[in-house]
Amino acid sequence: MTKRVAIIGAGPSGLAQLRAFQSAMGKGAEIPEIVCYEKQSNWGGLWNYTWRTGLDEYGEPVHASMYRYLWSNGPKEGLEFADYSFEEHFGRPIASYPPRAVLYDYIEGRVKKAGVRDWIRFNSPVRHVSYCEDTGLFTVIAQDHEKDREYAEEYDYVIVASGHFSTPNVPHFDGFDTFNGRVLHAHDFRDAMEFKNKDILIIGTSYSAEDIGSQCWKYGCKSVTVSHRTAPMGYKWPDNWKEVPLLQKVERNTATFKDGSSTEVDAIILCTGYLHHFPFMAEELKLKTNNRLYPVNLYNGVVWTKNPKLMYLGMQDQWYTFNMFDAQAWYARDIIMGRLDVPSEEEMFADIDKWREEEDSLPDDYAAITFQGNYTLHLMSLTDYPDFDVTDSNQAFFEWKKHKKENIMTFRDNGYRSALTGTMAPAHHTPWKDALDDSLESYLQTEA
Repeated sequence: MTKRVAIIGAGPSGLAQLRAFQSAMGKGAEIPEIVCYEKQSNWGGLWNYTWRTGLDEYGEPVHASMYRYLWSNGPKEGLEFADYSFEEHFGRPIASYPPRAVLYDYIEGRVKKAGVRDWIRFNSPVRHVSYCEDTGLFTVIAQDHEKDREYAEEYDYVIVASGHFSTPNVPHFDGFDTFNGRVLHAHDFRDAMEFKNKDILIIGTSYSAEDIGSQCWKYGCKSVTVSHRTAPMGYKWPDNWKEVPLLQKVERNTATFKDGSSTEVDAIILCTGYLHHFPFMAEELKLKTNNRLYPVNLYNGVVWTKNPKLMYLGMQDQWYTFNMFDAQAWYARDIIMGRLDVPSEEEMFADIDKWREEEDSLPDDYAAITFQGNYTLHLMSLTDYPDFDVTDSNQAFFEWKKHKKENIMTFRDNGYRSALTGTMAPAHHTPWKDALDDSLESYLQTEA
């Protein structure tokens, strides 16, 4: 009997897994039966933008944390698919920091070319996944919203590719219940224009704090105050931007901070991160981890140590993204297809400990980038995933870090060299701060 594989999620990780199996099939291999469950009506995961927040049309929690006007906050040269360059997709080199619509078009282009859409069941959230020791099979219970029915099917393997940027971590601060403005998490942020001429307070120092603040500044907010728990981000911010210690309380529109200072604000945006949250997994199958470069209980960052027929993709804290997900997907595929063996549980834990000890000793972000580059390279060495120069990708990340330190509001105007094609990215026709139209059509124009 043909093996059956369930993939949960058709975002970048799930699509990487589909592409991995399609690649093997294209080379003449016999592959398992693949079923991919996707709760949204289209593929792309977080890159599938929706105006909706809260609940969707079926009453499901909205997965997307994507917002209008988002531009890549890292160089595309660090995430390029090794089997599908930006140059191949667009027919020419493009600048290093594409906006949301351009990146979505690129992601979609590869899977359209691969022809894997028929493997996906859309509008089909997974309700529960369990494993039977007696049969050696997983039972996946899913909801088919289009037919309004719940049903169960059995699989030999399950791959969780639902991501970890959709369930917000929402702290409480005194006075939120009487604040005379809007309080929202970054997960529900959609349009910076909403905050034009507003004084905004951002809690947190994550990438979303940096980027949402920058978006609001770009589209005309009155001021940005960023409250940090441990340390400020420390960039050279515009004149109407300041960093302060942690918020202590809010009284009407007055926010007071740990150093005793206060400021008047119209809106509070919580950029306080996300939770690894898998309520659909049986307790003994559920990944529980904080945001690490090397999560617990995942051998090679992928294989669930307590049951190697279960795999998780994309669960790392991330510098690398699309190409790392690819390396993981090719690795998962080759285990399922019997090309690679999984060692004993004792050996898996020893290997995990080795990687995590190295992570704990990393001195700075540059070392962390190198660490994740080496991890991606390690997985690539185990499969036939096409080689790309990880050193070149690391270099793009290093230059990106340097350019952010030089000027946080102009770093996106720089370009880097592709590790695939060797081509230097051209400058975009309009500086980022002046490029108010983020559409695909506007971006791909050769001049403003």
